[in-house]
Amino acid sequence: MEAIRTTTMQGALDKLIGGGHLTRAEAGDVMRLIMDGAATPAQIAGVATALRMKGETIDEISGFAETMRGFSRRVETVQEGLLDTCGTGGSGIHKFNISTASSIIAAASGVRVAKHGNRAMSGKAGSADVLEALGVSISLDERQAAACLQEIGICFMFAQLYHPSLRHAAAPRRELGVRTIFNMLGPLANPAGADRQLLGLYDRARTETVASVLHTLGLKRALVVSSHDGLDEISISAATTVSELGEDGQVRTYDLTPEEMGIRRQPLSAIQGGSPEDNAAIIRRIFAGTEDGAYRDIVLLNAGACIYTAGAALTLQGGVEAARHAVDSGAAGAKLEQLIQKTGELSHVS
Repeated sequence: MEAIRTTTMQGALDKLIGGGHLTRAEAGDVMRLIMDGAATPAQIAGVATALRMKGETIDEISGFAETMRGFSRRVETVQEGLLDTCGTGGSGIHKFNISTASSIIAAASGVRVAKHGNRAMSGKAGSADVLEALGVSISLDERQAAACLQEIGICFMFAQLYHPSLRHAAAPRRELGVRTIFNMLGPLANPAGADRQLLGLYDRARTETVASVLHTLGLKRALVVSSHDGLDEISISAATTVSELGEDGQVRTYDLTPEEMGIRRQPLSAIQGGSPEDNAAIIRRIFAGTEDGAYRDIVLLNAGACIYTAGAALTLQGGVEAARHAVDSGAAGAKLEQLIQKTGELSHVS
């Protein structure tokens, strides 16, 4: 099917409904219309649904993500070796905030972390919710976030503040109530330009596609993970499909079990989350050394994968050991307190 000469929402819809795929440029144009507020809610919902039904291509996801990045408020920092870890949500499982706890442990292990996240979409508590409950100031602007990263090696960027133009898609996304390309876009648009990433995905069939998108977007190294029991994390209750983007640009896909990582398999019911305050209490218990069950184990698994992805461990197993040391030594708890103090200080500096 021929490229659309001048991309319009109607033209994109016609092409998608006719069985065609958008080029990267066309997808970028569509996202630009959405971000500019030039697309109606019905058009946004129509395009998102049509893409979901046929399956989004690498070019389509890349085009949307590149445009979203272009509209983002940017955190100016040295990008080399900078890690983000987050999930797409949409799993429907109310777990606690695994990637948030993992990011703090990774930072305590010497990894530079630019954590990008939002309030809850599919669970009861998103990363912004639980960090706020822990006492972290989540509303740092670009300059403050850059200073936080520079001074303590970790920052949090609240997605609502950094992607204001995405508000135009909020209503149709909410009203559709199904997973669409918009679930994938947040993790693909880190405002600090992180070049390493652990990305949890709701759809096991799409891990290779998303890993290829990350390569297209310029990431150096990434793990895209989706567990066989439906988590957008590395699971302790089932195998996890991993698509690993290496520094050579190649994507290698394999399955990983908890046992391979030295972790005992436990049921999903053992990692259920609750309110932001409940989840904050779980994280504090892990860091204090008073939680030694499934909550701790799944965090060690995912923090270990962060440390490995950042290049601070040679193997995934080595990453898990580094994560265990960061918790047991008190370094993870100290890093959390440092984050609370520094964000509090910076939020009061104009």
